[in-house]
Amino acid sequence: MSIHLVIIDALNLIRRVHSAQPDASDIARTAQTTSRTLSRIINESQPTHIIAVFDHHLQERGWRAELLPEYKQNRKPMPEPLQEGLESIQEAWWQLGVDSLLSEGDEADDLVATLAMKVASHGEKVTIISTDKGYCQLLSPTLQIRDYFQHRWLDAPFIEQEFGVKPEQLADYWGLAGISSSQVTGVPGIGPKAAKEILTQFANIDEAYASESLAPKYRKKLDEHIEQAKLCRQVAALKTDIELGFNLQDLRYSPPEQG
Repeated sequence: MSIHLVIIDALNLIRRVHSAQPDASDIARTAQTTSRTLSRIINESQPTHIIAVFDHHLQERGWRAELLPEYKQNRKPMPEPLQEGLESIQEAWWQLGVDSLLSEGDEADDLVATLAMKVASHGEKVTIISTDKGYCQLLSPTLQIRDYFQHRWLDAPFIEQEFGVKPEQLADYWGLAGISSSQVTGVPGIGPKAAKEILTQFANIDEAYASESLAPKYRKKLDEHIEQAKLCRQVAALKTDIELGFNLQDLRYSPPEQG
């Protein structure tokens, strides 16, 4: 039997649904709306296996903030009603046959990446449901990312159009250009256009830095900030080697019985 694992970036989905609700304190409505959204995702994707991955809401900013203290420093806290209502949302999703996995010590992104790569590396199909372009660095013939809200695939042509680089170059791109929304600085004086130009000529930051043919205007910046570039690349990259503590069988999707 062919496998299709669907991984829901849970808070990514919930925050978007919640922000569109007319009454932010009406968690029952958020639970109902996210459940309807989840049902549509299931109907569209037809998973054999499925899991919703959550960041633990009590968790600090994790290992990335230890490397780069300013990482997500200005991130808005989750609205209190939503934080208090997460368990009811998880319970509603459980009724649909979707279990929840809470990260502890690692960001949900890294849990998603580890699980997705583990399954995709065996040639099985994986779909990540998220608007987060950070997952695009994982793209492969059997691993795809679906932006449910924009009804689009975040695929290699999308990345080419959006950033002008290949999916496997994204961490290097962000190492150079930074990620303003997460306070990842990148290299001062190198923006998206320059990062694209460098990575069109070279495969990655290391190759650019080692080459004598790197343009002088970029040579000076990299000479001064190469460690910063590598650090920001490390922060932008996803970990794919987390100990999971469960197997694929635990994620098998069983539709709820129709009563």
